[in-house]
Amino acid sequence: MRTKRRHKRRRKNSRFLRRGFILLLAGFCLAGALLYALLPGKADPGKQEQVKEPCGLLEEYMACIPAGEYGRMYDMLDPEASGGISREAFQKRNAAIYEGIEIRDMETEILNWDPEESRVRYRMKFDTAAGTVSFENQAEFVKGEEGWLLAWKDSLIFPELGPEDKVRVQETQAVRGEILDRNGRMLAGPGAAASFGIVPGELGEDAESRAEAVETIAGLLCMDPEEIEKKLEAKWVREDYFVPVKTLPRVEEVLLMSPDPGEELLREKERQDRLLEIPGVRRMEITVRTYPLGEAAAHLVGYVQNVTAEDLEEHAEEGYTADSVIGRSGLEGLYEEKLRGRKGCRISIINAAGEEKAELANRPVEDGQTVRLTIDAGLQEALYQVFREDAGCSAALNPCTGEVLALVSTPSYDTNDFIFGMSKETWAALNEDGRRPLLNRFRQSFCPGSTWKPVLAAVGLETGAIDPGEDYGNEGLSWQKDTSWGAYHVTTLHAYEPVVLENALMYSDNIYFAKAALRIGAGRLEEELENLGFGEKLPFEISMTPSQYANGEEIGTEIQLADSGYGQGEILVNPLHMACLYTAFCNEGNVLRPRLILEPDGEREIWIGRAFSPETAVQVLEGMKQVVNDPRGTGYRARREDAVLAGKTGTAEIKASQNDTDGTELGWFAVFTAEKTAERPVLLVSMVEDVKERGGSGYVLERDKEVLDKWFAKVPAS
Repeated sequence: MRTKRRHKRRRKNSRFLRRGFILLLAGFCLAGALLYALLPGKADPGKQEQVKEPCGLLEEYMACIPAGEYGRMYDMLDPEASGGISREAFQKRNAAIYEGIEIRDMETEILNWDPEESRVRYRMKFDTAAGTVSFENQAEFVKGEEGWLLAWKDSLIFPELGPEDKVRVQETQAVRGEILDRNGRMLAGPGAAASFGIVPGELGEDAESRAEAVETIAGLLCMDPEEIEKKLEAKWVREDYFVPVKTLPRVEEVLLMSPDPGEELLREKERQDRLLEIPGVRRMEITVRTYPLGEAAAHLVGYVQNVTAEDLEEHAEEGYTADSVIGRSGLEGLYEEKLRGRKGCRISIINAAGEEKAELANRPVEDGQTVRLTIDAGLQEALYQVFREDAGCSAALNPCTGEVLALVSTPSYDTNDFIFGMSKETWAALNEDGRRPLLNRFRQSFCPGSTWKPVLAAVGLETGAIDPGEDYGNEGLSWQKDTSWGAYHVTTLHAYEPVVLENALMYSDNIYFAKAALRIGAGRLEEELENLGFGEKLPFEISMTPSQYANGEEIGTEIQLADSGYGQGEILVNPLHMACLYTAFCNEGNVLRPRLILEPDGEREIWIGRAFSPETAVQVLEGMKQVVNDPRGTGYRARREDAVLAGKTGTAEIKASQNDTDGTELGWFAVFTAEKTAERPVLLVSMVEDVKERGGSGYVLERDKEVLDKWFAKVPAS
């Protein structure tokens, strides 16, 4: 029994051995198959079909160029057949050229494949910083165990390019266009300045002396020492390089030799002399954007600044570079596209001897265009000088053509400070100034006070609500429609007789115009004002705040309607819009469009045709003449012997209620030449804030009178 069991055990073990051998053999076969599949060139048939043919490989190679995938491009070439070029050298060479010329929008067209020569002929076309480049070229391939690979040469980039050649990109910066006034006087353009900088190697012998010098320089330039150190530590800086630190005004010797050069100029000269005494400090004469009128035209002209990273991203396809400037505000920003021009660029191939082998692309420089304005710089300066200490604004037009002669906002700031580098202290002072010098007031809308009455008079005449000969009756100095108004009364300053339109304009009677507004009615008044441009954009290059007749959609109450008749309530008018409305009284009832760009013919352009009838325009004009020329008129102090003027004074009360004694007042004066034969036609609207206790509208009138004296005497501002 025992033997039999052993036999059976031997048979069972033999069976297990045979099965193990079969499994081991199968494992070896599987491993061999896997190893075979992993050997180079031994991929399965499906994978074998994915090997790129030369034409497809070239297209894939070229597609990597705009993406900057130079490492992937290197993987497609045979290093030995490519002259043994290393990956690093290949990537550096291609990146320097393709990125240097700013390649984009590349197209590759395969022309033919020559199997005998292993060569693909193709056509390339792409855009660069200098324009479009196109050429036909050829690429050679070698076939190895892994399939086709590219035999790279420098000529694959450009047919004319050799191993020792370089691609040169030459840029010519465009000259920014000037902004000129109507007489050719420069408002913005090139000017001379002094660039103060440091030659690091001459700054000091050791770190301590260098730090002391930097601190002294920083103090004189009103800068932080860290800011200067940062400039000196830039990657491009070398010990013998001039490193610009700050741009300062050029101190002209001719001004210093004048009888009275001024303390400010002398202080600047002393500062610059002290800077030049410091070892390592140098000065270079440079050209910068300059604004001759400075504060007088800051809000109108605006300023430029160096582009930021955000600017470059926003204007990516517009030719800006890191050293470009861009219009940041005012007309500099508005006409940026015209003014900036377009830089020139030339791309060429240069051989090892520095000689030019070929020109690849050339885009000539296009300088910026000159912008010629209707502005009169003398009038602009005169208005600024008389109002420079006030919070206010002025708009001046030629009443016969609509040409804008001046737009002034006060107080102001010097735009040249942005060019020379405004200090943190100066910027903080401007922002913290309660008078808000950075606010452009001529773009805002304000309560017009009595300067509104001529417009209301014209609307009343057109609607038939006003009979110019009707006597409204002498109500004294206070009036209300009835007891439904409660304690509210309309007040006025003068009692007179008869209470007719011409006298109401001359005496500036609030009660008369409150009654007139009630007769017109809220709905009709709203309709007429909408026809006069209320609630819509003024057709002008500079965006202005639209005028309004109510804070909401309509005039809500009877009292609000009455107040609207004499320029109170919720009426708000932009000064330039007001000036445009006044042109109707000089142009047969047509409202002229304001114009800022000087045109050769100077012809008027009508904005609102027949806003009023010619008869209405004449009727109101005669009343406005009396305001200035009748001794009883509120604007009589502006009367002149050398020109017939018409106008209207106005004081707007800004207060919480009728009994509010702490409110402020806006002073207005609108005046214009009333005859088309006037040698020096002008229409001037000025507004000053906070004239309470300073003479009201009379304060504004006196200053405008000074301006008119210069205007009619043709005396330029000092």
